[in-house]
Amino acid sequence: MDVHHAAMQEIELKLQVPRTRRAAVDAAVAGRAPAPRVRLQATYFDTPDRALAQAGLALRVRREGRRTVQTLKAAGDDGLTRAEHNMALDAQGSAAAGALRADPHLHAGTQVGDRLLALLAQTGQPLAAVYRTDIRRRSRTLRTRLGVVEMAFDEGFIAAGDRRLPVCELEIELVRGSPLAVIAAGRHWSARHALWLDGRSKAERGDLLARGESAAPPALARPVSLGKDTPLDEGARQVMLACLDQIGRNASQVASGEFEAEHVHQLRIGLRRLRTALRLFGDAVAGVPGGPSLAAQAAQLFRGLGAARDAAAIGEPIERELSEALLAAGLVFQVPRLPLPADAPVPADLLRAAASQQLLLDLLALAQGRDPGLARAADAPALQAFVAKRLNRWHRKAVDDAKRWNELDDVGRHRLRKRVKRLRYAVEFCGDLFDGRRVRRYLKRLRALQTQLGAVVDVTMALDAYRGGSAADPHALFAVGWLTARRARLLSETARPAEAFAEVKRFWKKP
Repeated sequence: MDVHHAAMQEIELKLQVPRTRRAAVDAAVAGRAPAPRVRLQATYFDTPDRALAQAGLALRVRREGRRTVQTLKAAGDDGLTRAEHNMALDAQGSAAAGALRADPHLHAGTQVGDRLLALLAQTGQPLAAVYRTDIRRRSRTLRTRLGVVEMAFDEGFIAAGDRRLPVCELEIELVRGSPLAVIAAGRHWSARHALWLDGRSKAERGDLLARGESAAPPALARPVSLGKDTPLDEGARQVMLACLDQIGRNASQVASGEFEAEHVHQLRIGLRRLRTALRLFGDAVAGVPGGPSLAAQAAQLFRGLGAARDAAAIGEPIERELSEALLAAGLVFQVPRLPLPADAPVPADLLRAAASQQLLLDLLALAQGRDPGLARAADAPALQAFVAKRLNRWHRKAVDDAKRWNELDDVGRHRLRKRVKRLRYAVEFCGDLFDGRRVRRYLKRLRALQTQLGAVVDVTMALDAYRGGSAADPHALFAVGWLTARRARLLSETARPAEAFAEVKRFWKKP
């Protein structure tokens, strides 16, 4: 066994390369003195129940030209960083690789290796080859103002059994310097060659292929755990990382073109949570620069994805319920489709667009947090007091609207819904800072009101859409009549949760 090994933090971006840009990207990476391509053949290992994949670990044995290396990786939480431990194998190790074997004990004594060994001990299941990759890579290093990066253009495939998935991507990895060097290079290359960010590793895509699945499950909001002694800037960063996780995972899946309506829905939730976080912490924290600009970018993407969300979350349920109403009334005719904008952008195209890529790269830069060389301001407010002040203001505005529920028009009801969502996300971010029982009681009433408001706003939107259709269409007229009655019932039913929320006691001390 060769004693040469390396444990490190891998800081890397992955960009998908469209078919039409392959030659240009290859030529740009090659430069004036192109290095020869290197063939990388890897086999990835996991347990029968995919314990490693579920834990965010990837174990592979890869032939890199004449070398054979066993590598263990673990996903980070900032969209850039992965823990990595490499062990160079000798001739005996190469033979073992050919026999499709991996030795997890080679990584013992490292943080990521001990995680792997503990996981395998817990599952009690053996490792087996699950999928493989065959890649031809061209690479070179570039010096930038912020550091040195390695550009690697990969072409090849991932294989699991008789299934294959093509690979054509550009990896940008930090050699030395600031992580922002990777992001800066990502900005340049994505803009120049119309590339799009993909947070999914080859291991994640290979696991999906082995399972016979085309898309990962939609990423839900990740819980945030804050302590009362957490500094304000670090608390803000943890919230931003949670938002980035939900946005990045769903954005990568939508941009791939293999996605479900729920991916779009969860992406929009992530964007709204981000906008709430930016509004909650504002410019008061050194680690959250560019809040107004990011909020505007997030709002633009949120609106662009609205038509796709409306078709799935409003159009399909409304049309289904209209069909049931027709049957109950003994009527037989085709339910009219909910009229939606005909020129709505395709979600995958929207995510690959330059503006969306700029937003995602800005979020990755934001996730790097404050400069560790800067001292924290001595007069920075405590996180709990800072949050309580904002919650108090947002609560008061929402309660003022809730108390006047019967007087609100459609604009006012939509405003209340947005205020309730903003308040809910802020409480979910920072609930650990306060008494858990009182927080849960508050959230219960808040969520109940949000659910009712969502139903009211969705029916109102559908009603407006059908009213905008042909006045002479009897099918559309039936939809208008049915939706009008349903809207009136929902408005009446929402009065109770609005009143209950208006009376709920705050779980924080009034500033």
